[in-house]
Amino acid sequence: VNLGHLEAIVYILQQPFITAVSRVCKPLPLSFSSKHKTLSAAASLNSIHVHIVCNLNKNPVWVIVSDRNPNYITWHSNNKTKGLKSRIQQVLDAAKSTNTLRPYSIILFFSNGLTIFNHQKLKDEFGASKLALEFSDSDFDFAEETEGEWVHVIPGMYKEACVLEIKVDHVVNNVISSEHEVKDSFLNVFPPEHQGENVNPNLGSSNSFSALLSQMKKVESTKMEDFSHDDDFINFDTTALIAIVSGISNGCAEELLNKPEVELRHRFKGNYDFVIAQAMSELQYPIHANLSAAVSGKRGIICESVLSEFKELVLMCGGANEKHRADQLLKCLLVVRDSPSERLIGLPTTRKLALKNKIVFGTGDYWRAPTLTSNMAFVRAVAQTGMSLFTIEHSPRALTGN
Repeated sequence: VNLGHLEAIVYILQQPFITAVSRVCKPLPLSFSSKHKTLSAAASLNSIHVHIVCNLNKNPVWVIVSDRNPNYITWHSNNKTKGLKSRIQQVLDAAKSTNTLRPYSIILFFSNGLTIFNHQKLKDEFGASKLALEFSDSDFDFAEETEGEWVHVIPGMYKEACVLEIKVDHVVNNVISSEHEVKDSFLNVFPPEHQGENVNPNLGSSNSFSALLSQMKKVESTKMEDFSHDDDFINFDTTALIAIVSGISNGCAEELLNKPEVELRHRFKGNYDFVIAQAMSELQYPIHANLSAAVSGKRGIICESVLSEFKELVLMCGGANEKHRADQLLKCLLVVRDSPSERLIGLPTTRKLALKNKIVFGTGDYWRAPTLTSNMAFVRAVAQTGMSLFTIEHSPRALTGN
């Protein structure tokens, strides 16, 4: 076991800009699209070994880590070792051969640095550039007992590390679209005079509902040109919208728990245990407070499918206050067309990877926005394919008729 290599991987995983990790030191299964079958034999493998599959600054990336002495990293292959050029070409060919697992870029982390020759070769032949990110110091250390004495192991500082990025495509087709497509994707659902309207401060427990909404960027009837994919979006699925407006989240949890069990079982029937567990969770971990960090300073978006499903559920199951809160919440969100990313919609549709979920999460992926959700079954199913998907988990809450 190469401890230096493992330590470098742990160091990378600790960085705050690394999210949605789906693979660590595990072969990545590949299924090739027909239009890429003419790629080199290096890409004809059923899997490719990369050290980390994750998101970096909202983009899916593959990370290759090396802790070798830079003087022993050869550019061309020889009888003893595969050359750096061959290794990078194999990874790039594999990346270009798949739509669903296709990364935005390949990150190369040389923990002990890189020779000027190899650095220049990577730049000239693969378009590698220095990654413009500051890596924080590692807090990974440990101690072990050897023959009755403790030995403290101090992690490397990586002062000589060389971190490079190779874009898989110079033009990214499905993550960043043209200005025309950006404007075309927005649907201004509410009339201009309703956009950005103040929410009713009396609809949430201790104003937590209005406080949560006030932390998000205002959605006013501004020109669509003012929005771009560089904006800080957060994508809401239906579970997130329900959780925000639920009576449980807005002061009714204690009241519910104080009601007779017979009355509650008659009211919620088979969902009794589910609702009670949520009410108890709310008293301990108020969901508006927990969501605060996730939505603060963000511009909330929902796709058409979520809007339709949310309105239908609130109409059927919501009480007067929940319906009012739903109206207020929707006035704070941008509605975009169902526009799932190519990689998400390209996953096979199965019971666990339902089409409607691929559309919702895929639209968030298209906008480079994390999806706020309690649907962790879908998130796990996506991770099992090897795909890194940026999501934020929240506790579930149900409509109570409040």
